[in-house]
Amino acid sequence: MTKLKNDTLLRALLRQPTEYTPVWMMRQAGRYLPEYNKTRARAGDFLSLCKNPDLATEVTMQPLERYSLDAAILFSDILTIPDAMGLGLYFAEGEGPKFERPLREERDIRSLTIPDPSRDLSYVMNAVSQIRKTLDNQVPLIGFSGSPFTLACYMVEGRGGTDFRQIKTMLYTRPELLHHILNVTAQSVVNYLNAQIESGAQAVMIFDTWGGILSHYNYQEFSLQYMKQILSGLRREQNGARIPNVIFTKGGGLWLENIAESGCDALGLDWTINIAEARNRVGDKVALQGNLDPAILFSTPKIIATEVEKILKDYGNGNGHIFNLGHGISQFTPPENALALIESVHSLSKKYH
Repeated sequence: MTKLKNDTLLRALLRQPTEYTPVWMMRQAGRYLPEYNKTRARAGDFLSLCKNPDLATEVTMQPLERYSLDAAILFSDILTIPDAMGLGLYFAEGEGPKFERPLREERDIRSLTIPDPSRDLSYVMNAVSQIRKTLDNQVPLIGFSGSPFTLACYMVEGRGGTDFRQIKTMLYTRPELLHHILNVTAQSVVNYLNAQIESGAQAVMIFDTWGGILSHYNYQEFSLQYMKQILSGLRREQNGARIPNVIFTKGGGLWLENIAESGCDALGLDWTINIAEARNRVGDKVALQGNLDPAILFSTPKIIATEVEKILKDYGNGNGHIFNLGHGISQFTPPENALALIESVHSLSKKYH
């Protein structure tokens, strides 16, 4: 097994000693980069970009060619699984993802099947393998999936940006149907992430983007329960190397203790919670990833450095912190401000280790 030239991220995820705080950015390969926009234009549309392993590799590498990031993250989309289930994913210009066949009828829900990653999602696995080869062991590659509840929101609503009326009506009036969707989706995510690990992913992350819309008890029953199911089925080692995992529930600050007990290695934080409070609440159970407000990147390098210092100081001395944004980087972010963030983290964090 060839050793990574920079394994700082993997060590931080496992709460092992590091020389500095590693940093990567959610959605780091994206529309804020002019080179990404050129590649996307060549692809024709977003979905074609995701489904072309050569182009997915190209855009995954673009932020690493600009910045000294401590990880690459697979360029893909969280909705690949429901697309492989036959729901008819498409992206309307300026409107985001939509499904031609959202899950509204019981017969459609009962007939859901678990995709075969090697057959139905082979383009993702080919991209993972190709990216790993292209990275040449410079930094680790993160694979990912949406959480079952987040995927179900899109599958039932048929699109993003909704008031969640359809899925919450199902949750309260036909909970057994929603549980069926979530169970099939959770099994699909286990297979999907394990296939990514077998193809070369060195860490995996579950994005629970919409878990925060749930009430306290519903979060435990309809979101966290299924993420625990996934974690219990994940490969923890591949080729003798430990494969760390991260759970990120946007709006999940109320449930940090519950998430920390889920079996995850690291817990992602959005910008609404103080990282010192989060560390105090979860203790040494898990590493913490986060949690700069992405809007700070619209300011200046000086302000960015000040805000980075606040988070580093709040986390304090020791290991187990992966610096990240509290959500994905905005398409309107000046690329030079992303550079200021990364350089600030690397230079300012050494004194805390």
